[in-house]
Formats: sequence, C-alpha cells, structure tokens
Amino acid sequence: MLLFDSVGPNPKVVRMFIAEHGLTGIPVQTVDLRGGENRQADYLAKNPTGGLPSLQLADGSILSEITAICEYLDETAPAGASLIGATPQERAETRMWTRRIDLGIVEPMTAGFRYAEGLKMFSTRMRCIPQAADDLKAMAKEKLAWLDAQIAGRQFVCGDRFTLADIILFAFLQFAAAVRQPLDPANTNLAAWYERMAARPSAAV
Repeated sequence: MLLFDSVGPNPKVVRMFIAEHGLTGIPVQTVDLRGGENRQADYLAKNPTGGLPSLQLADGSILSEITAICEYLDETAPAGASLIGATPQERAETRMWTRRIDLGIVEPMTAGFRYAEGLKMFSTRMRCIPQAADDLKAMAKEKLAWLDAQIAGRQFVCGDRFTLADIILFAFLQFAAAVRQPLDPANTNLAAWYERMAARPSAAV
C-alpha cells in the first residue's frame, strides 16, 4: 500500500485511524496541496477528484474518500478491535453518526471556510459561494449544539465505543479552531469530549 498524504483534516482522519489501529509500515507520499500538486495531471490520473488522501493498494488500484479508506483498513487490519463495529448493529450505529457528522457539521463547516478565509486558495479550484459562508458556518454551529445534547453522559459519540465517528469529528473540530470557527465553550459535553480526544497519542499525528 501507499498513502498519498497532505495537510488538512481529511488526511488527519486517516493518519489518526492508522495510529489508533496500530498499523505500521504503510509508506507515505506527501502531496503539496497548498501548491496545487493534487490538481496536476500526475495525481489526477490516480484520483480524478483531486482529493486527498488516497490509498494505493497492492494491485495499483486507488481508494479515495476517508470513510472508504478507513473501512478498508479496518476490515483488512491483521489484529485489534474494529473502529467501525464488531456487529451489524455496531457498524450501522457508527455509520449513522459518521453520516450525521459529515452532513451536519463537516460539510457546512468546510464550505464556510472555503468560501471565506480560504477563498483565495479555492476560488480557482472549485465553484465558491462567498455570500453563503456565514450561513454555512451558522448551520455547523447549530448542529454542534444539537450534538452536544446528544452525547450527554457518553464517553464517545457511540457511547462507550471509540469509533471512526470520533476521529472525524475531532480532526475537523481541530481544523475549525484554526480557521476561525472555534467550538463554542457553551457546548460543555463536546468540550470535555474534545479534551479526552486531544489527550490520545493519535491526536498528535
């Protein structure tokens, strides 16, 4: 395997997932996202979306999209507890929360950044809607307040199970804090959860 890595929250998710699973020996090739290397012909031939990260398998095929990469790694890991789930019900619960986090928080949060603080970089790479930035950020903030209530009394998003849902949420909240979308301290359940996540060794990758 070969991991095409870069800066940003999406690659962070996969690096954390690899670290939490204790997977070693996966070679890494860094792609210059800021410099636009991922939009050049060589990388687009591997991943036509230009997105990062990507995982090249032994047969040369490429997986992209962080949930797909993480589920592949989870299913092929030689040992260790699953970070998706050990039963159909657990896997469904993880996917349910991952989907809610993706659609309700990650998508509006990242789009809000791209259309505002990140506009200079992204305006030549994708269609941007600057006038929507504030509303998108507000949508993410509202959904975070909703999630704060949902996880009251839980150690992790899926109760007592540490899962991919936690990794995705942490990586993007960490990114958001760096781009002027800090977590509202009024979300005390999420704030406590974030501190627990930040203390995990994988958070430093």
